[in-house]
Amino acid sequence: MRALLFCAVLGCTANDPTPTATDAGDDAAIVAPKVELGRHAVMIAETRQVIPGPGLPAEAPPQNSNNNLDVVRHEGRVYLAWRTGPDHYASDKTALYVISSADEKTWTFETRVTAGFDLREPRFLSLNGSLFLYLARLGNDPNRFEPKGMSYVEKKDGAWGALTDFGDPTFIPWRARVERGKPYLVAYDHGEQIYAPAGIPIGIHLFTTTDGRAWSDLGTVSSGGGSETDFTLGDDGTLFAVIRNEAGDATGFGSKICRASELTKWTCKSDPKKYDSPLMFWQDGEAYLIGRRHLSPTGNYDLAELRDRPLAERWFKNQVDYKVWPKRCSVWRYVQGEDRIAFIADLPSRGDTCFPARISGDKPGEVIVYNYSSPIDGPDVPWNEGQLGPTNIYRHVLRFDAK
Repeated sequence: MRALLFCAVLGCTANDPTPTATDAGDDAAIVAPKVELGRHAVMIAETRQVIPGPGLPAEAPPQNSNNNLDVVRHEGRVYLAWRTGPDHYASDKTALYVISSADEKTWTFETRVTAGFDLREPRFLSLNGSLFLYLARLGNDPNRFEPKGMSYVEKKDGAWGALTDFGDPTFIPWRARVERGKPYLVAYDHGEQIYAPAGIPIGIHLFTTTDGRAWSDLGTVSSGGGSETDFTLGDDGTLFAVIRNEAGDATGFGSKICRASELTKWTCKSDPKKYDSPLMFWQDGEAYLIGRRHLSPTGNYDLAELRDRPLAERWFKNQVDYKVWPKRCSVWRYVQGEDRIAFIADLPSRGDTCFPARISGDKPGEVIVYNYSSPIDGPDVPWNEGQLGPTNIYRHVLRFDAK
């Protein structure tokens, strides 16, 4: 079943290799990266399962697969949104729930968003007294990735409004945030090219807004094979960013590590690792990244032995290899001055994992990260098996202590 789903997505033929999990989950084959701490010693102080779990409202029942999520502080409460469905694949049974809490233990139902088709990439923005939840509309075919545009729901004066479409229908939203006092949305166009590449460049755009409803395009910051992208701004305004380069282009496959002194003029370097679902944040002089780690012997998405082969062949074989290895959700550091990513630590995670979101903690140096994973006390399954579920949502408390 897993191989059939995979080949339906990638277009395998009878002569193509189908993915198997043979030896991929063998701990002996897993090589831990070198730890390269910067200004901080990083400790995972606490991990707690939230979904499924006690304290959830009856109006928000989790299904087998609980994954894409976001979290935000708004008017004294913590809001959590997540996608729930039969498995990780597109389905008309998908729902996005929003719940809120004063203590992150007992939750109150806020709203349920459904549309008769798959919904993903929930992204909060607290702005001018309103709370916005942005999301991507997709299709219902579990074997296809079919972007249909962006929508939002708004909570204003205590009430949630209707699902409202906005922007170009080819766009996928990735991160919405207020950075150094200004709201931004990072989105990419032509998302359908990620899993059916036809040579059409994917453009990554940076938007801003004054009201959360109408967004102004500040420009295309990257064009090629990139898609999921996040950035943070340093104390001096320097931008640090990571782009997932899954579709591939002349620079290769994996990721692009970017820096800019002007907001929309990014300079990027290629990295053969693929930091899926990138989340970036600035913490006391350091730019940190939370993103997926590939547990192959090299950790690389871009297979070195294929680099003289045609782009389409590389894309296909990179995808096949990536599917059959377990994953982690990991904390990384942007090494300033070298424009590279260094490993710090794994969050408790395994199998199908990594769609992180963060809020500040109550204590100095404390960061709270919400993330999904296959059961962290279960078997270390390959990614393609984990995508069939179950997957849960966990809350992690991280401490960044100056060394």
